[in-house]
Amino acid sequence: MSKFIANKEIEQQKGINVYVLIFCLIVISSILTYFIPAGSFQREEVNGRQVIQPGTFSFTDMNPIGFLDIFSSVHSGMMQGASIIFFVLIVGGTFGILSATGALESFIAMLSVKMAKREMLIIPVLMLFFACAGSLMGMSDETIVYVGILAPLAVALGFDAITGFAIVILGASVGFSAAVMNPFTVGIAQEIAGLPLFSGIAFRIVIFIVLYTVATIYVYRYARKVKNNPKLGFYGNFRNDEGDFVQGNSKMEIRHKLVMATFLLNFIVLMYGVVKLGWYITEIAGLFLLFGILMGLIGKLSPSHIANSFMKGAGDLVGGALIIGLAQSILVIFNNSGLIDTILFYTSALLDSVPPALNAVGMFIFQLFLNFLVPSGSGQAALTMPIMAPLSDMIGVTRQTAVLAYQFGDGMSNIIFPTVGFLMAGLSIAGIPWGKWIKWIFPFMLIQVTVAVISLIIAQVIQYGPF
Repeated sequence: MSKFIANKEIEQQKGINVYVLIFCLIVISSILTYFIPAGSFQREEVNGRQVIQPGTFSFTDMNPIGFLDIFSSVHSGMMQGASIIFFVLIVGGTFGILSATGALESFIAMLSVKMAKREMLIIPVLMLFFACAGSLMGMSDETIVYVGILAPLAVALGFDAITGFAIVILGASVGFSAAVMNPFTVGIAQEIAGLPLFSGIAFRIVIFIVLYTVATIYVYRYARKVKNNPKLGFYGNFRNDEGDFVQGNSKMEIRHKLVMATFLLNFIVLMYGVVKLGWYITEIAGLFLLFGILMGLIGKLSPSHIANSFMKGAGDLVGGALIIGLAQSILVIFNNSGLIDTILFYTSALLDSVPPALNAVGMFIFQLFLNFLVPSGSGQAALTMPIMAPLSDMIGVTRQTAVLAYQFGDGMSNIIFPTVGFLMAGLSIAGIPWGKWIKWIFPFMLIQVTVAVISLIIAQVIQYGPF
């Protein structure tokens, strides 16, 4: 197999640079603080979460963002996003160590040879795995670590980096959106809405099947086009010197097998920790650092080589990490100026005046765009469901349908907004510019929205419940 090398030339993204785009949004957000009145709801703590009390909104003194605050908000955003930023850098460093051992390249060579005549099967099989993980255990941030494997593997099999990235991100995203038994979205939202835990599961299973099928067909058709004509592909950080894909020796050295076995063990421990011990970013980052060092030692790297490889791997992801922090600056501005609660208040009033047949769709659209400001499933549930649940009672929408609108809006927008940390980190690992990804994913986004609108109308017609 040809040797994959990091792309030495930065891909020139057509259109506006993502850093410029986000900074423009920061400036626009700051200007809005001079025109939109500030306000706040009273909140109470429920099971460790701050939950809004409906009917308690009141306007407060405006707190517009000053000129210097526009720039200082960038530092505050970096601080607010520090956990995910350093998580990305540590995972990147770990992959740097893995890459330096040669085990990943050897594994990809072996797998590409063995799957040479069945490579198209990888798409539906792996997308089903990620969809189930997203739907049953809320896989989102964890997808970052899989991108580093699937993107080069897809290239080795004759596809491209977008195919590998989409297998992971779209698979997990459609599962997350359907949320058959996602404890971090549907579980929390149903609890706040007073619904039985995981009730309405049959309808969500149907939605899961539809979204998974649509996503798989979308990726499959694109991958087949690239397979037939490699010039149509985008290879990001994983292109070879000659531009072709030559398969070679499929045998792995013993040390490479041991390194990959250690890498697999890392994921087994990770899944156990997430499901049984409640681990999150801090514990997962520590786990990756530990196993990164172990893989380096097993791969016969010297301590200095391990450290240098870690630094190189982390350095490759600095750009994506900075985007995460920059996007968080927008959230800092809206929180500091007291605009988020005002937006919630006016939106709930607007939904109250929408024709009954479109109430649930209006809720979905609101949740869809709110995810730009609150890119956290559980955070968005705690923020909006205390309002949406009683509002749904007043406007003739079942609470279960309101939860469905929330889960669609939260999950589907995770694949487009630059404020979503794991999306930007994954794009950075694969070497795919955000603008390039948006152009590729936009048709699928329209398909997803169409499925969501039809599902919500059906839910409203059948009075999706129990209530």
